[in-house]
Amino acid sequence: MFSYFHFLSGKRKKTDLPPHAQRAQVAREVGPLSFDAFPSYFPSQLIHSSSYSSELYSQLKEKLYGKELLLEELQVTKEEMAPFLKAGLITARIGIQPRKKGYICLRCGTDDLSLFGSYPCARCQQTCIYCRNCIQMGKISTCTLLFRSHFPEETSFETYPQSENDILQWDGQLSLGQQKASDKIVEAIEKRRELLVWAVCGAGKTEVLFHGMAHALKKQFRVLLATPRTDVVLELLPRLRKVFPLTVISGLYSASTEKHLPASIVVATTHQVMRFVDAFDVVIIDEVDAFPYSLDSSLKYAVAKAGKRESATIYLTATPDPTLTSRVQQKTLPAVKIPRRFHGHPLPVPKLSWCGNWERKLKQKEVPKQVWEWCRVRIESGTPVFLFVPSVTSLQQVTDILKKLHPNIEGVHSADEERLTKVSAFREGTIPILVTTTILERGVTVPRVDVAVIGAEQDIFTESALVQIAGRAGRSHNHPTGDVVYFHYGVTAEMNKAITHIKKMNNTPIR
Repeated sequence: MFSYFHFLSGKRKKTDLPPHAQRAQVAREVGPLSFDAFPSYFPSQLIHSSSYSSELYSQLKEKLYGKELLLEELQVTKEEMAPFLKAGLITARIGIQPRKKGYICLRCGTDDLSLFGSYPCARCQQTCIYCRNCIQMGKISTCTLLFRSHFPEETSFETYPQSENDILQWDGQLSLGQQKASDKIVEAIEKRRELLVWAVCGAGKTEVLFHGMAHALKKQFRVLLATPRTDVVLELLPRLRKVFPLTVISGLYSASTEKHLPASIVVATTHQVMRFVDAFDVVIIDEVDAFPYSLDSSLKYAVAKAGKRESATIYLTATPDPTLTSRVQQKTLPAVKIPRRFHGHPLPVPKLSWCGNWERKLKQKEVPKQVWEWCRVRIESGTPVFLFVPSVTSLQQVTDILKKLHPNIEGVHSADEERLTKVSAFREGTIPILVTTTILERGVTVPRVDVAVIGAEQDIFTESALVQIAGRAGRSHNHPTGDVVYFHYGVTAEMNKAITHIKKMNNTPIR
């Protein structure tokens, strides 16, 4: 069975697919340039060149494994590239394709006319259209070529023993709910189907993936684990490398040094996935409802394009969006629920605490007394605290005020260059309270932590965000409980929905 991302002629019309998947299908149908077309892009004397070095052969095979890249990214000249094109070892296609109404960028999938610009091109001596949406990855235009590998024997990099116990070196024990989900994942990979794993925060989703990934590796499948945020990539990499010691695993994020490392398991931010095409047999999307993936159709396109036509697609989340839940209800998307955490304890149910006009208090260089007292008690008891705030401005204000309680209190946000260092220091216990925006609502686990939100009535704190924030507490087997407080200036429907969501999952039996 083909993935929801991919079109199966005769069984599903293109128009039945979501827009990003339709664009991914369009991109797949754009074939490479014919050999006769290359003189328009390469001088004719180069096209007739036929010699290349074995060293360059190995370098290009490694860099292009499962990817489409610009000539500049490959760091080769036209002279060096030409013989590979002539031999058919590498093919190329134009990066920006014209359509009936406008254009489509084959790399990021955008077809929004407002995201294209024009400029006088020195390369082709004409006015070129270029994509502004993915320009940070290198300019791509109507005369830019994307190069793709057709080298032989592009198979897995490891020869595995027959036993999955040797591939996966993990002696942990799955809970009943985890085992059920793990079995469903193995089945989805075997049949190359879709599956939604709807698991509460702290259910142990990473461990649930282990046996499915081992099954895929045994079959010489290539696995992509895509996640919206760098923090999660950095947390997953050491855990996966520990349990899959025989496997080459690469981590791709903005500052990664492994971007050209061929690997059987790739852990990547969804932005980094844009360079892949038809590369993976198994695509796992962690926190599928999280920003920016949930709101950026080009990231959805990138993940759709990265999977092979016949691939398994596994969605992981504690808070599926309406599109996914609707498909589950319509029985077009198989799903398995894990309503309990791995240690069997229920999710902490948040408390609501009215704190008055907290924004006015911040302007007066104070925090509400309820917040001050709550933080003071935890500093005295040595309990680490995640304190969520709605904006960078309020983060700076709250952090400065709370430093009067303890000088080591710090704040982090998405643009903070020291974010990873601060999170590490928080884990180690040198930072007692970490004030944060919603950047840390997911993917970060710290034992014994208590959690609070200031300004929980603000629009940024949706049901999904509030559920995820509450899920930071009680994640440790030795400390399965924790205090969660929503400090607010008026209860919202989103707060009530979040609490109802948590209570409902706590009351859901494991079937």
